[in-house]
Amino acid sequence: MIELTRKLTEAWGPSGYEHHVRQLIQEEVAELADEMQVDPLGNLICKVGKGDTRIMIAAHMDEIGLMATYVEPKSGYLRFANIGGLLHTSLLGNRVRFEDGTIGVIGVHDAFGVSRTSVPELDSFYIDVSDGANGSVQPGSPGAFAYTMEVRGTRLVGKAMDDRIGCVVAIETMRKLKKKAKNEVYFVFTVQEEVGLRGARPAAYNVNPDVAIALDVTATGDEIKNDKMAVKLGGGAAIKLHDPGLVVPPAVRDWMIERAEKDGIAYQRELLTKGTTDASGIQMARAGVPSGCISIPCRFIHTTSETVDTRDVQACIDLLTGLVKNPAKL
Repeated sequence: MIELTRKLTEAWGPSGYEHHVRQLIQEEVAELADEMQVDPLGNLICKVGKGDTRIMIAAHMDEIGLMATYVEPKSGYLRFANIGGLLHTSLLGNRVRFEDGTIGVIGVHDAFGVSRTSVPELDSFYIDVSDGANGSVQPGSPGAFAYTMEVRGTRLVGKAMDDRIGCVVAIETMRKLKKKAKNEVYFVFTVQEEVGLRGARPAAYNVNPDVAIALDVTATGDEIKNDKMAVKLGGGAAIKLHDPGLVVPPAVRDWMIERAEKDGIAYQRELLTKGTTDASGIQMARAGVPSGCISIPCRFIHTTSETVDTRDVQACIDLLTGLVKNPAKL
């Protein structure tokens, strides 16, 4: 699990440019799926098992990033726009990698003046690629943050846990199933979640599932002065009940909770007040899809030090495995 997480989180793949990540996942799951396809938008869809219930599992491959919009003529500094939800407070000094391998560092106007005590607008930031780009990074070039993953006890710290750790949960579940499931399960590794759940909707239309489960990170309530929330790092799999984009149907909620209790899996109840997941888009596909979400507790979301606990990750793998390998009665 740890080395797979390292491989996926360190990979390059901002929204709309997930092809490198998809290739890595294809290599991991090639022998684990009965059927595999890439749809026109770039979603990777893997079918496993047979049964009366068609279940869609969705984990998104993309990460937040940025796109060069302008090259300053004298300095060569790059102006940029966001791809997804950049946190302006975390940008200064971050390293950025462009697809050709060019590494840049984010700077800001008046770093030791006004910008030290206030949050600048995005147009105050720039990327220094001097002596590295040689003109290869032009307007329209996408970039992602460049950081390695670190292990601290049971904690994994790195970029793009959102949502490569969800992809890890899906892949490790496929390993445990060994192509044997009592349902017709579609593991879908989606694109462009961070820019509006754009991959999940057409993928769900294609799969036409009876029920769907998204896999994604969620915030925790165990940080100083954070929003009060009954989810903590190390507390187990988070079973979503509600977020701004999804009201989980009681039958789906109870299915997950009963499975966790029957299998002795540590779990928490998640009520998220900000943000949503692919389940929000999936639920509105075709005539509607009852949808839920298994969430991986994560600190410092949308930074380069997103932090998860391996005990929670394993609990999510165990819960998902139990749900899909047993007949789903909803």
